[in-house]
Amino acid sequence: QAWLNEKFAPELLESKPEVIECVVEQLDHMEANLKRAKRGDLKVSVHHMEIERIRFVLSSYLRCRLVKIEKFFPHILEKEKSRAEGEPSILSPEEFAFAKEYMANTEAYLKNVALKHMPPNLQKVSLLKSVPKPNLDSFVFLRVLERQENILVEPETDEQREYAINLEEGSQHLIRYRTVAPLVASGAVQLI
Repeated sequence: QAWLNEKFAPELLESKPEVIECVVEQLDHMEANLKRAKRGDLKVSVHHMEIERIRFVLSSYLRCRLVKIEKFFPHILEKEKSRAEGEPSILSPEEFAFAKEYMANTEAYLKNVALKHMPPNLQKVSLLKSVPKPNLDSFVFLRVLERQENILVEPETDEQREYAINLEEGSQHLIRYRTVAPLVASGAVQLI
């Protein structure tokens, strides 16, 4: 579920380090068990395929997160700075270090390649203004896991009237991400 939500959400979602750690531990445990199993047993090859499938999902999840960090790094770091004291971080400590280093390297590259050749009044650039933000108004498909009532939806009309809908458990919808972002974060809906 974390993988699919991360894959289909236009923004970087909250990090799930406990899930990643649990999956890695389970993979290590499964591999240790397979080393003790008899060679040529059909169960061994099936378990090897399952390990590879789990490894693919895990690496795809992490790769997706890194792509979003590289794409939206100034906005992600700004969101991290403005985060409240008790609010959970959307970045793991490793991802935070990567994002800071990526920003520093990007700034250094821009200065060395282009900015130092510009007139002095044009030698500053704001990455926050230069790098696009995640498009929270993009539409996403979702499946409702828990019934939700009175979800406000804004129609694309000149009046911009707000109206409420109920999301029934098990139903599927195509809706603007901004509308359901809190529901995705809480686990009430799953992106598909």
